[in-house]
Amino acid sequence: MKVTKDLVAASATPMVLGILAEEDSYGYAILKRINELSGGELDWTEGLLYPLLHRLERLGHVESSWQSVAGERRRKYYRITDGGRAELAEQRRQWETVVGALKGIWPGSDGSRPLIALPLGGRA
Repeated sequence: MKVTKDLVAASATPMVLGILAEEDSYGYAILKRINELSGGELDWTEGLLYPLLHRLERLGHVESSWQSVAGERRRKYYRITDGGRAELAEQRRQWETVVGALKGIWPGSDGSRPLIALPLGGRA
């Protein structure tokens, strides 16, 4: 399955902020976590992640610092700010609204029927 660019773009900010709310992290580890969380379905590139991190930093949602670990090269670590936590909470409210609306349209795992019936063959 290929997730569309529109959906990836729409979900990028809450995903990165959510990961950074768990713990401070650096680029490669964030990319790896996104891949793990999606079961390999989301394979982000550095070209998507780093401009997003820089934008979040300009907005004051994240802060960064260079850190060195013995035997490894320096890495730029990102951490979520209080403003970023507030933004994450707002993003979560918005996504819950969208997911709730979709659940009202699509059949759920509980066997409920969709509000809009699909024709035979499953295509709209």
